[in-house]
Amino acid sequence: MSADEKPEPSTDAEGPAEGSDERPAALEGPAEPVPALAPGGQSVWSAPPMPAAGRLALKVDPSAPPGPPFGPPVGPPSGAAPRHPGLGPAVPYPPPQPLFAWWPRPASPPSRRILGCAAAAGVVAAIAVPEGRAGVGFLVTALVMTVAWLAVGRPQRPTHAALPHLLWGVAAVGLVAVTVVRDAEWLAALCLLMACVAGSLAVAGRSFATVLGGVVAVPIAAMRAVPWTARGLTTLRHGAGGVRVLLSVLAAVVVLVVFVPLLAAADAAFASLVDAVVPTLDLSSAIRWAVLFALAALGVLGACFVLVAPPQRTERAERPTRLQLRDWVIPVGVLVLLFVVFVGVQFAALFGGDEYVRRTTGPSYAEYARSGFGQLVAVTLLTLGVLVLAMRFAPATTAKERRWKRTLLAVLVALTLVIIASALSRMWLYQQAYGFTVLRLLVLTFELWLGLGFLLVLVGVLRLRHAGLARGMLAAGVAALLGLAVLNPEGFIAEHNIARLADSGKVDVGYLSTLSADAVPALQQLPEPHRTCALGTIAQRLPETDDWRSANIARAQAREALAGAAAPNCSDGSR
Repeated sequence: MSADEKPEPSTDAEGPAEGSDERPAALEGPAEPVPALAPGGQSVWSAPPMPAAGRLALKVDPSAPPGPPFGPPVGPPSGAAPRHPGLGPAVPYPPPQPLFAWWPRPASPPSRRILGCAAAAGVVAAIAVPEGRAGVGFLVTALVMTVAWLAVGRPQRPTHAALPHLLWGVAAVGLVAVTVVRDAEWLAALCLLMACVAGSLAVAGRSFATVLGGVVAVPIAAMRAVPWTARGLTTLRHGAGGVRVLLSVLAAVVVLVVFVPLLAAADAAFASLVDAVVPTLDLSSAIRWAVLFALAALGVLGACFVLVAPPQRTERAERPTRLQLRDWVIPVGVLVLLFVVFVGVQFAALFGGDEYVRRTTGPSYAEYARSGFGQLVAVTLLTLGVLVLAMRFAPATTAKERRWKRTLLAVLVALTLVIIASALSRMWLYQQAYGFTVLRLLVLTFELWLGLGFLLVLVGVLRLRHAGLARGMLAAGVAALLGLAVLNPEGFIAEHNIARLADSGKVDVGYLSTLSADAVPALQQLPEPHRTCALGTIAQRLPETDDWRSANIARAQAREALAGAAAPNCSDGSR
């Protein structure tokens, strides 16, 4: 080959020769990103410049280390953390944890017993829960749900561990039973609400670390039980026994639909019984039945969910506090000194009587009682928060710290009890001056409940243990509601207002006429014309009769006492 001849480019399988501007067939098409080398020696991806001729010119430095083979580049995987040159490989993100990782759902679908108990509770609730006034239907529903809870069977526990569950269950049923003996709607609503709380605690027990967790355990489990129930229904549908049960139920429904109307048409007494038991069927009634069935069935399923798959509770060790003795002794000591001064003044006011109050403050004793009650309640609640925080975070590792903690917090509790007694005295004096009402009696009961709670705090302070305080406060609230039901609050209010009439000659008959049937026995002691005004108005509000679902002892007794009562004639003098 002569010197002026140029070598032919190679066309073998190894690719084009060096310096050739021809592109292999594999590289035909639109330009793709090509790898380049960063200063650190790592590959980065960038788009090459487009040549003027419109074809990609691939230039490889022979001194560079080999890069990736020809072909489309492969970038970082989708969803991975970005990679930066010199920072090393990207660390993948951890997978998200499920919401209820600490509370796994049951491994197996619900059994036929659980599904049957839930269905029975739903049917009873749809039929028995009264539409208007509270009555025995609530108690029947609660008893059926309790039997369903017991039919599932609780895990084997020692007797001392099972006792709190039993007590909460008895308290729940007792609160529901108030709707049978008392007519006051506000009392029935409070008792039913507290019965739901007590029932959830009876099921959950101490499986949850906090009282709030136990209170909301059954509602949360009821929502989680929906897919669990769907699995059980699917299993039941595919089983031969489930199909037979369903066919039997449908056959029973057909029998009732055919024979009940015929027998009702044949006998008037049986027809009246059917009318009393079976409510009128319309669209609103059907929707109401469906809602009640769903609520009761989900309640039982939620309780069974908690019993079958309790949460995996792990005891967490309390973190050591960083507080030192002086960090909490100084502020709590200042609060104690302030309470000492206030309590000293309160003793003078309590034992000095009306003359001392007029001489020092100016207003009457009743105005003095009304003016500071709200502030004292706020002080009591704030002090309760201070005590809870101090019991939790104040150190008690040495004998000196334990002695300071017991002494200072016990003195603070004792002084707060005196403040609570002062608030109770003020409210009692205010009611004697201006009359008794439901709201004032509830406020008085609330203060008594706080006083009982502070006694529980005192026990915890002396024992240097803050565990169980919330459960004790909740149990005290249940006891307060049951105590109100035994007291008959509206009858109590009527009796004291009548006694106030004998002393001062003043009575608010308009307010007394708004009370429920619980106050009828006491209002019969009113002199005329107040008696006719109050009882006649109550008699107008009483229904002529109650069906079996809303049967109530207080209304039945009031209806008997007011039979033939005259129409109300409330003149200005009677008010």
